[in-house]
Amino acid sequence: MKGSIIPYMMFNGETQEAADFYANLFGLENVGIRTYADAGVPAPDGYIIHCHLQRGDFQIMLSDSTEPLPDERGRGLSLTIQCESEEEINRLYDGLRAEGTVLMELDDTFWGAKYAKVRDRFGYTWDLNWSKPA
Repeated sequence: MKGSIIPYMMFNGETQEAADFYANLFGLENVGIRTYADAGVPAPDGYIIHCHLQRGDFQIMLSDSTEPLPDERGRGLSLTIQCESEEEINRLYDGLRAEGTVLMELDDTFWGAKYAKVRDRFGYTWDLNWSKPA
């Protein structure tokens, strides 16, 4: 296998909004975006067939589905971010919980880290972890 696993997140007409949100929150660059129309595939106007956001090794991919998605997206799956600083975990926590749902408050843990679990406004769950310096 090559590299790391890249989450591919599916939406119903919200990909552009989600891409803008995640790019801004995580400081990601949009390295490629194409609509269904670009590919000559029938779909509602503005639907995105592929979007790739990246900053270094941190990458996510997004797309609008032309099929109905389950009511509970990402059920049984969460996306974990190993934060580089306390400032970063606080900023990401605040950004994700805005219009989202806090599943576990940001707090100190028994494993020597600060940790939180948040479901964002698009229905995806994010685990945020910052290992405190020893």
